[in-house]
Amino acid sequence: MTSAITPAPIPAAVGPRESGPDGRPLLLFIHGFGSNERDLPSLAENLGEGWDWISVRAPYPLVSGGAAWFPLSEGGPYDRGAIDASLAGLEEFIEAHTSGQPIVPIGFSQGGLMVTELLRSGRIAINAGVILSGFVDPEPRESDARLREKRPKVFFGRGTADPLIDEERFDTTERWVREYTDATVKVYQGLAHAVSHEEILDVREFLDDLGLV
Repeated sequence: MTSAITPAPIPAAVGPRESGPDGRPLLLFIHGFGSNERDLPSLAENLGEGWDWISVRAPYPLVSGGAAWFPLSEGGPYDRGAIDASLAGLEEFIEAHTSGQPIVPIGFSQGGLMVTELLRSGRIAINAGVILSGFVDPEPRESDARLREKRPKVFFGRGTADPLIDEERFDTTERWVREYTDATVKVYQGLAHAVSHEEILDVREFLDDLGLV
């Protein structure tokens, strides 16, 4: 862990057991802006047998009662200080609660960016990633060269009627996943800022094809 970065600790997490992950391949759910750790676990029962899962809450509380991984940005630069602190806290959580099993993070919206950050840092072994209606920080990183060589499998899904993420940000993210990862890209006609049944089926097929369970 980079000593100059003070991690923003994960304040809460939920899973099927209070004792935490049991060593099976793990789905790590990472919610979006304004949500919490209870938002995405309902997906787990539709993503196939053999997976364990855990869902984490972002470190920055909001007055709405939800949480964020970093402040919202309306087309401006991303808050790298907040992102780096969130990433460091997430990596510390993973190190403390896992034991070397395969890990596939599934991030929605802002959580999708955190999936790309985990892949880019390379400090934690991540087997693949799933980005749902999410995006990437397009600023180049020294570690991107390593990622391009490794080319982990990544699923990127988004809708054509998303009112929150603009087409330019989605297009940038699609170009990025195609350049740096072994990408599966799905675009869903008429889908807003949400996850559809069709997308869940596609994610399950993607996970099945990884051969981790």
